[in-house]
Amino acid sequence: MNRRHLIALIGAAALAPRPGLAAEIARIGFISGGDAKAAEGFVTALREGLAAEGLSEPGTLLLDRIYADYALDRVPLLVAEIERRGARLIVTHAAATPVVVRANRAIPVVYEFSADPIATGIAADLAHPLFNATGVTLLKAELNGKRLEYLHEIMPDIRRVAIIANPLHPGEASERADLTRKADQLGIHLSFFATPTRAELDRALDAIAADPPQAIVAFSEGFVVENRATIINFAMSRHLPVVSGWATMAKSGALFTYGPRLEESYRRPAYYVGRILAGARASDLPIERPTVLELVVNLNSAKTLGITVPNSVVALADRVIE
Repeated sequence: MNRRHLIALIGAAALAPRPGLAAEIARIGFISGGDAKAAEGFVTALREGLAAEGLSEPGTLLLDRIYADYALDRVPLLVAEIERRGARLIVTHAAATPVVVRANRAIPVVYEFSADPIATGIAADLAHPLFNATGVTLLKAELNGKRLEYLHEIMPDIRRVAIIANPLHPGEASERADLTRKADQLGIHLSFFATPTRAELDRALDAIAADPPQAIVAFSEGFVVENRATIINFAMSRHLPVVSGWATMAKSGALFTYGPRLEESYRRPAYYVGRILAGARASDLPIERPTVLELVVNLNSAKTLGITVPNSVVALADRVIE
């Protein structure tokens, strides 16, 4: 065999499918409690994170997505289905997280959700996740106090603030405690309105309309985001600024938001996926809180409300909407 033929054979062998290649593709299950549209942003960011870990479709990854379409009672069946299909682990997010974590299963779980995993009962503490599951929590209770500081800097004369919060959201109590401490320091009176349902939210808004505060702070969680148009339209019609934690609220008209950059938090579960596929145990990987935070200021809303945002706050903003 001459040298040219040998080189050609070596090149052909390198390009040919290798025996057992299918076994090298990581099949990862993804379970959402919502639908495909609601999970789109998370899935996009997750895929970006997985690509950074060397996992991308179709070469090294098969992301097997399945949706409960808001019927959380179906989630345990979806867990069983994902396992039947041969997934090596499950990624989940938002409201489905506690259900997936506690489901009867044999494979590990990586999650992202807005609640407190300790209050939810799926972790002893951040360093000790339970149920062979770990991931990222968006909850950082002390950020509420910082939001109130920014609000006070923008409106130094503010003395009365209404709080919209969902008591069913695990971790709400720690958020309330942190905000109350900061309010006491700043001399601000807080009125808390529990809004676990749409009916309760409507009652809360009626009460706020009857005795208007100077601003509304909406705790960051799924129910608030789902009803952001109702909350913000109500507030703007009464010239009340709204403050919250996630940028989508500022994009929808809140005066400002300060909290985790969700795109970064959505990518982060991929890190856990990579470690677990490399042999790490979920129980050995501490739960993370957000490290990338952003301040988003909506100057359009400020103008509508007749509020002048100090240059000192605008200078600190990661994004300005104008």
